[in-house]
Amino acid sequence: MTNNTHHGTNRRNPLLEAAREEMIKFERKENEFRKKDREERAAELHLPLDAIKVH
Repeated sequence: MTNNTHHGTNRRNPLLEAAREEMIKFERKENEFRKKDREERAAELHLPLDAIKVH
């Protein structure tokens, strides 16, 4: 009976590892997308700082 439990756990580990790797890939792509999006929005909203007088 314990052999079946260990066998099931061993079968799940590669699946969990594959899912973890896919999640890491997704998170990297999402972070790159967000960074690019922030940079694009910042460029669109660029204000002429010389015209603004900061004391």
